[in-house]
Amino acid sequence: MKASSISAALKTLVAARQPAFIWGAPGIGKSSVVEQLAGSLALALRDIRALLLDPVDLRGLPYVAEGRSKWAIPEFLPADGAGILFLDELNAAPAMVQAAFYQLVLDRRLGEHTLPDGWIIIAAGNRDADRAHTTRMPTPLRNRFVHLEFEVDAQEWSEWAIGAGIRPEVIAFIRFRPQLLSAFDRDANAFPSPRSWEFVSRIVDSGPHASVEHEMFAGTVGTGAATEFSGFLRMFRELPNIDAILLNPSGEPVPDSPAAQYAVASALAHRASDTNFDRICLYLDRMPTEFRVLSVRDATLRDQKIKYTAGYTKWAVQNHHVLA
Repeated sequence: MKASSISAALKTLVAARQPAFIWGAPGIGKSSVVEQLAGSLALALRDIRALLLDPVDLRGLPYVAEGRSKWAIPEFLPADGAGILFLDELNAAPAMVQAAFYQLVLDRRLGEHTLPDGWIIIAAGNRDADRAHTTRMPTPLRNRFVHLEFEVDAQEWSEWAIGAGIRPEVIAFIRFRPQLLSAFDRDANAFPSPRSWEFVSRIVDSGPHASVEHEMFAGTVGTGAATEFSGFLRMFRELPNIDAILLNPSGEPVPDSPAAQYAVASALAHRASDTNFDRICLYLDRMPTEFRVLSVRDATLRDQKIKYTAGYTKWAVQNHHVLA
């Protein structure tokens, strides 16, 4: 399921008060989907890393009151209000810790403590086949969840990346090579994932020295992906100057190769505003339809005011058949 489908399913499960478990490869954004869900529903989010707990941490410590032993409930378990109790990396926890969650997930109780009605449980973890650090989840605990398989989608990631301020070079590269958005390699120290491409964006943003740039990319997404991205980045940096395009949109050359066209379209979308979009449209009109659509959609995702420009109105009328 894509991120949007996972989010829609989780909204239904939250309304139904049904615990859910999100399965997916490392670094694809499982935690981010839950965080965004909590924000969209205006719910508190309490993130519990099960891997860091011992069984006694869940039950709490015993104390004596009026001659009887009681249990001091751990502070991380909510006592009131409403929210999402997120059990991240649940299947990475030891078997005894997972067993301690049985009652909490099914009965919404843990010893003497009852989970408030406004709280819903969502868990996440890596798949056993990924050879990440996992402990096979006992069948009784598995049976307490609705299980959702999370797969990344390059288009949805690109739309998220625009709003998150990811570098246009990285977005353009993923548009050109969507297979490299997530290419999990369980034997490698570094491999492409949505998380690691976000790291690459930060590295590019920091302006690394040319002598170490490629090695830093390789240490983030692996040698193969880094080699392709470094080549794409060199091409990106040699494109027609965006300022020159804005000054002379009808005269500046349009690149021939698809990779360069992806790069120009993304760069223009990154620079677009309601004050220059009319001129950008003059240049886009000289590019193939798919790149015009890509650039306009990305630009309007960044800045909704562009939709009120004369250039966008004219473009929308001419391209209404591709806007659905």
